[in-house]
Amino acid sequence: MLATEGLTMRFAAPEGNITLFENLHINIPRGNAVAILGASGSGKSTLLGLLAGLEQPYAGRVWLDGVDLTALDEDGRARLRAGRVGFVFQSFHLLPGLTALENVMLPRELAGESQARAQARAALEAVGLIERLNFYPAQLSGGEQQRVALARAFVTPPALLFADEPTGNLDQHTAERVARLLFGLNEAHGTTLILATHDAPLAERCQMVLRLHAGRLEALR
Repeated sequence: MLATEGLTMRFAAPEGNITLFENLHINIPRGNAVAILGASGSGKSTLLGLLAGLEQPYAGRVWLDGVDLTALDEDGRARLRAGRVGFVFQSFHLLPGLTALENVMLPRELAGESQARAQARAALEAVGLIERLNFYPAQLSGGEQQRVALARAFVTPPALLFADEPTGNLDQHTAERVARLLFGLNEAHGTTLILATHDAPLAERCQMVLRLHAGRLEALR
């Protein structure tokens, strides 16, 4: 489903180039759940962005479903992601002028889906937010915004779902509910999950566990 070859990320800084990580080789089979562990600042979020084609690497290649993402321009990468890739950002990226329901409806409306409203309601009900349908992001807590972002990501079950700290802002009860949703998606639809997380119990539920440390990726399982 996803593979990299020699993946390297460097940034220019006043003191010279800073290498975040280099020469990463990853092979993720379809339908697997993968946890990427690492300290804050180790590059987990950047790695997710590269794997999803949201950023371009300094060097190396990324293949998504057999297509070389690094050979495509921004529009080409967006077309490849459309309908098959979901992404839950750590900062949520909800549109402030839209309600929770409208935020979740948006990707289905853009796809021309006539049942977008009903699908969005069902997705929000699944994350326990049926009573917050008409609330705007500013009226929601951080945990509620995170659940809206999750509902938006899987309103149409993606083939591949990236989630950056999906339980990071949630209490234990809600985190367990979100974990059940994520792994239920994996089991019911064969969705490949790639999770950047500090949540050890969440990582334990994954078939593959990788740790990003000192610019290298180590397979823990």
